[in-house]
Amino acid sequence: MSVSRPRLLPATGCALTEDDRSRRVITDLLAELRRGDRSAMDRLLPLVYDELRRRAHDRLGRHGRPFTLSTTGLVHEAYVRLVESPNRDWEDRNHFFGVAVKAMRSVVVDYARRRGARKRGGNALHIELDEGHLRVERDASEILAIHEALGRLAALDARLSDLVELRFFGGLSVDETADVLGVSDRTVKRDWAKARVLLYRFLHEAG
Repeated sequence: MSVSRPRLLPATGCALTEDDRSRRVITDLLAELRRGDRSAMDRLLPLVYDELRRRAHDRLGRHGRPFTLSTTGLVHEAYVRLVESPNRDWEDRNHFFGVAVKAMRSVVVDYARRRGARKRGGNALHIELDEGHLRVERDASEILAIHEALGRLAALDARLSDLVELRFFGGLSVDETADVLGVSDRTVKRDWAKARVLLYRFLHEAG
């Protein structure tokens, strides 16, 4: 994922919030990891596990009851893929969570494929795109439909695809998405509206 320059943390001497301290610790660990300290990955997991688990729980809840992949299973498998990735040059917390969302997407899509989701054929897709989220209301076939539509969107506009990926597979809010992408909240809202139109078109063409 292409990530813009991160927002600056408070200057030295200013009171740091708990979130600021977490960002600095995670960024420092990622720097150690880039320098070849393999133990940094073990120390990173406790710091990011709760947030990854919260996002996974939120995403699986939105995928509906037929989608039975557990929150713990999703987080563990995504983390294993991150650990085994040959490219771990993550620059900061935002960059790491952006890549983690991609890993979660990969796990969810692979799970949907393994379940042998039925072919769509003439059946209508039950996917709703609203102001905040994409809601999948039936089964794993919709997950695959979103995945394929995102591939088409990425070929047209990579940032729009990243935005949808962060919000749908990662469960990020507007503020969090803006932080990861290094853009304003207003830009996220504008791009989200544009992405909805394009995804509607791609999904209807596929259905």
